Amino acid sequence: MERGTVMTTFGKVSTEQVYEVLIHVKDPEIDSVSIIDLGMVEKVTTEGNNVKVVLLPTFLGCPALEIIKKNTMNAVNELPGVGEVVVEFVFHPPWTSDRITEKGHVGLRAFGIAPPPRHFEEDGSWHVDCAYCGSTYVTMDNIFGPTACRSILYCKSCKNVFEAMKPVSTLM
Repeated sequence: MERGTVMTTFGKVSTEQVYEVLIHVKDPEIDSVSIIDLGMVEKVTTEGNNVKVVLLPTFLGCPALEIIKKNTMNAVNELPGVGEVVVEFVFHPPWTSDRITEKGHVGLRAFGIAPPPRHFEEDGSWHVDCAYCGSTYVTMDNIFGPTACRSILYCKSCKNVFEAMKPVSTLM
């Protein structure tokens, strides 16, 4: 079954029910954004009461993958009558920052992280606006942030240091 399938038989778990609980599974490092809004959920399948969730890691070396897997399993196991739950990470197709939803962009800003840019300059460079004031007057302080997927920037307008998600694209 694909996303949007409705429960038609009493006692079976639907993909729609699974997506509804996955919206509450947050990235453990950014608790204002769900794995749905980060674009990590590639596929959900159900067979009777058994559920399989296929996730795309945002970065290969992400230390939070086991936590995300456990939290995903726990959320799905909360559904009434659920049987076996399998959570699998796959690397194809690769996750890209283009998968982040608009709600995800809002959640990142609420956490003080500038979302990745949606477009790149002709020379391949990228620019983000300040996560706090929206100013374009920012400089890269350090390409290496607290995690592999973030950089540290400085806003010359509001004088705040902030983080920005690095753009990850198959077009770069």
